[in-house]
Amino acid sequence: MRLVLDTNIVVSGFIWGGVPRQVLDLGWNEHVTLFTSSVLLDELAEVLGRNKFAAMLASRETSSAFLMQRYSMLAKLVKPEAIERTVRDADDDAVLACALAAQADLIVSGDADLLTLQEYQGIRIVDAATAMHLIEQQK
Repeated sequence: MRLVLDTNIVVSGFIWGGVPRQVLDLGWNEHVTLFTSSVLLDELAEVLGRNKFAAMLASRETSSAFLMQRYSMLAKLVKPEAIERTVRDADDDAVLACALAAQADLIVSGDADLLTLQEYQGIRIVDAATAMHLIEQQK
Protein backbone atom coordinates (compact mmCIF):
# COMPACT_ATOMS: atom_id res chain seq x y z
CA MET A 1 0.00 0.00 0.00
CA ARG A 2 1.28 3.46 -0.94
CA LEU A 3 0.90 6.19 1.71
CA VAL A 4 1.58 9.89 2.04
CA LEU A 5 1.81 11.00 5.65
CA ASP A 6 0.89 14.54 6.56
CA THR A 7 3.56 16.30 8.61
CA ASN A 8 1.41 16.15 11.74
CA ILE A 9 1.41 12.34 11.57
CA VAL A 10 5.18 12.13 11.13
CA VAL A 11 5.84 14.54 14.01
CA SER A 12 3.34 12.77 16.24
CA GLY A 13 4.87 9.40 15.45
CA PHE A 14 8.42 10.56 16.13
CA ILE A 15 7.66 12.52 19.29
CA TRP A 16 4.65 10.92 20.97
CA GLY A 17 4.48 7.46 19.42
CA GLY A 18 1.09 5.78 19.49
CA VAL A 19 -0.75 4.84 16.32
CA PRO A 20 1.16 7.37 14.16
CA ARG A 21 4.37 5.61 15.23
CA GLN A 22 2.85 2.27 14.24
CA VAL A 23 2.20 3.68 10.76
CA LEU A 24 5.85 4.80 10.52
CA ASP A 25 6.98 1.38 11.73
CA LEU A 26 5.01 -0.27 8.92
CA GLY A 27 7.14 1.76 6.54
CA TRP A 28 10.33 0.53 8.19
CA ASN A 29 9.04 -3.04 8.07
CA GLU A 30 8.20 -2.57 4.37
CA HIS A 31 4.52 -3.43 4.85
CA VAL A 32 3.71 -0.06 3.24
CA THR A 33 5.63 2.36 1.07
CA LEU A 34 5.78 5.96 2.28
CA PHE A 35 6.17 8.92 -0.07
CA THR A 36 7.08 12.55 0.50
CA SER A 37 8.12 15.64 -1.41
CA SER A 38 10.73 18.33 -0.90
CA VAL A 39 7.97 20.73 0.23
CA LEU A 40 6.77 18.26 2.86
CA LEU A 41 10.34 17.58 4.00
CA ASP A 42 10.93 21.33 4.38
CA GLU A 43 7.76 21.63 6.45
CA LEU A 44 8.82 18.66 8.60
CA ALA A 45 12.25 20.21 9.22
CA GLU A 46 10.63 23.50 10.22
CA VAL A 47 8.19 21.83 12.63
CA LEU A 48 10.76 19.51 14.23
CA GLY A 49 13.11 22.49 14.62
CA ARG A 50 10.62 24.45 16.73
CA ASN A 51 11.76 25.39 20.22
CA LYS A 52 8.81 23.62 21.83
CA PHE A 53 10.23 20.25 20.70
CA ALA A 54 13.90 20.88 21.54
CA ALA A 55 13.80 19.74 25.18
CA MET A 56 11.70 16.69 24.36
CA LEU A 57 14.05 15.60 21.60
CA ALA A 58 17.08 16.21 23.81
CA SER A 59 15.56 14.14 26.63
CA ARG A 60 15.22 11.26 24.15
CA GLU A 61 18.82 11.78 23.04
CA THR A 62 17.83 12.59 19.49
CA SER A 63 17.67 15.69 17.32
CA SER A 64 15.54 17.13 14.58
CA ALA A 65 18.42 16.57 12.15
CA PHE A 66 18.58 12.87 13.04
CA LEU A 67 14.82 12.45 12.65
CA MET A 68 14.92 14.25 9.31
CA GLN A 69 17.67 11.93 8.13
CA ARG A 70 15.66 8.88 9.21
CA TYR A 71 12.50 10.05 7.49
CA SER A 72 14.41 10.97 4.34
CA MET A 73 15.71 7.40 4.24
CA LEU A 74 12.26 5.94 4.92
CA ALA A 75 10.03 7.88 2.52
CA LYS A 76 10.52 7.89 -1.23
CA LEU A 77 10.82 11.36 -2.73
CA VAL A 78 8.42 12.38 -5.51
CA LYS A 79 8.22 15.61 -7.50
CA PRO A 80 4.60 16.73 -7.50
CA GLU A 81 3.03 19.02 -10.06
CA ALA A 82 1.24 22.13 -8.82
CA ILE A 83 -2.47 21.63 -8.18
CA GLU A 84 -5.36 24.05 -7.95
CA ARG A 85 -6.04 25.43 -4.49
CA THR A 86 -8.21 22.79 -2.84
CA VAL A 87 -8.16 23.48 0.90
CA ARG A 88 -7.79 26.52 3.12
CA ASP A 89 -4.10 25.92 3.94
CA ALA A 90 -1.57 25.77 1.08
CA ASP A 91 0.46 23.27 3.14
CA ASP A 92 -2.46 20.87 2.82
CA ASP A 93 -2.42 21.27 -0.96
CA ALA A 94 1.20 20.12 -0.87
CA VAL A 95 0.05 16.87 0.77
CA LEU A 96 -2.59 16.36 -1.93
CA ALA A 97 -0.10 17.11 -4.72
CA CYS A 98 2.40 14.66 -3.22
CA ALA A 99 -0.26 11.95 -3.02
CA LEU A 100 -1.14 12.45 -6.69
CA ALA A 101 2.50 12.24 -7.74
CA ALA A 102 3.02 9.13 -5.63
CA GLN A 103 -0.17 7.49 -6.91
CA ALA A 104 -0.93 6.94 -3.23
CA ASP A 105 -3.65 4.68 -1.93
CA LEU A 106 -4.04 6.71 1.26
CA ILE A 107 -3.26 10.09 2.73
CA VAL A 108 -2.85 9.80 6.49
CA SER A 109 -3.52 13.01 8.37
CA GLY A 110 -4.70 14.47 11.64
CA ASP A 111 -5.68 17.73 9.94
CA ALA A 112 -9.42 18.46 10.07
CA ASP A 113 -9.38 20.30 6.72
CA LEU A 114 -7.93 17.29 4.93
CA LEU A 115 -9.99 14.72 6.83
CA THR A 116 -13.17 16.60 5.94
CA LEU A 117 -12.43 15.99 2.25
CA GLN A 118 -12.43 12.21 2.88
CA GLU A 119 -11.03 11.68 -0.61
CA TYR A 120 -9.08 13.54 -3.25
CA GLN A 121 -9.12 12.32 -6.85
CA GLY A 122 -9.73 8.76 -5.72
CA ILE A 123 -7.19 8.82 -2.87
CA ARG A 124 -8.76 8.21 0.53
CA ILE A 125 -7.86 10.61 3.32
CA VAL A 126 -7.94 8.98 6.75
CA ASP A 127 -6.62 9.35 10.28
CA ALA A 128 -3.85 7.07 11.59
CA ALA A 129 -6.19 4.61 13.32
CA THR A 130 -8.26 4.13 10.18
CA ALA A 131 -5.07 3.71 8.13
CA MET A 132 -3.88 0.96 10.48
CA HIS A 133 -7.23 -0.79 10.18
CA LEU A 134 -7.16 -0.63 6.37
CA ILE A 135 -3.55 -1.81 6.22
CA GLU A 136 -4.32 -4.75 8.53
CA GLN A 137 -7.18 -5.74 6.22
CA GLN A 138 -4.73 -5.83 3.28
CA LYS A 139 -2.27 -8.20 4.97
